[in-house]
Amino acid sequence: MAHESSLKVSSRGALTVHVFSSLAALGVDAFVTDRFGGVSVGPYAALNLGDHVGDDVAAVTENRRRVATAVGVAPERLAIVRQVHGADVASVEYADPATEADALVVDGPNHAAAILVADCVPLVIASPTTRRLAVIHAGWRGLAAGVIAAAAREVGGDPQQWRVGVGPSISAEGYQVGPEVAQHFADIEGAVRDDVGDRSRVDLRRVALYQLLEVGVAGDHVTLATACTDGGDVFFSDRAERPCGRFALVARWP
Repeated sequence: MAHESSLKVSSRGALTVHVFSSLAALGVDAFVTDRFGGVSVGPYAALNLGDHVGDDVAAVTENRRRVATAVGVAPERLAIVRQVHGADVASVEYADPATEADALVVDGPNHAAAILVADCVPLVIASPTTRRLAVIHAGWRGLAAGVIAAAAREVGGDPQQWRVGVGPSISAEGYQVGPEVAQHFADIEGAVRDDVGDRSRVDLRRVALYQLLEVGVAGDHVTLATACTDGGDVFFSDRAERPCGRFALVARWP
């Protein structure tokens, strides 16, 4: 079964990043950013990477430059697309900032990819046989639409050999939803529990893990970050504060 783990905290320039050590064993540089080390102010302080949340564009550009440096690529080689809570997958070689996708696939060392979150589940999948990796933005809509399975098809190779990292997201205790959301995951054991009235609490990480196992990933090859976004103190949380910034899961195969 998947194992929970605290990600390794590392300093890269001004940034504090949270590294997936399990993927580093494959040679993959995959990490999660937090709120610190950037230049944004107010509710976006300080390392906001989202250019769609009302922050100063120059601040976001500088923040993204710092992340690109941290992962070892030029800013134009760090792929960030327009996420729409769907299941479309794009290749970093053909994506640009206007591309609409919720998963990015990386081939080779020339590009890095980042997906942006503030409560949704960020994931990275790496295949040692195809030397492809994917970063995935999985909110409830993306999970319901099948974004994990769509990205998995593009990664290729033997899923039993993959290594997967699941980054910080909102906890089940912090995620109250209505029946229009809960109905999508009611058949997944332990994913939904009753709350007040017609409200439920949904464990998005459990949903993501279930879907990973469904596509053939070996459970003991999945690392679940123990940190969550609740409260928004370390990682941005849309539920904790609006407006707020976005943090990133970033990955590259150097």
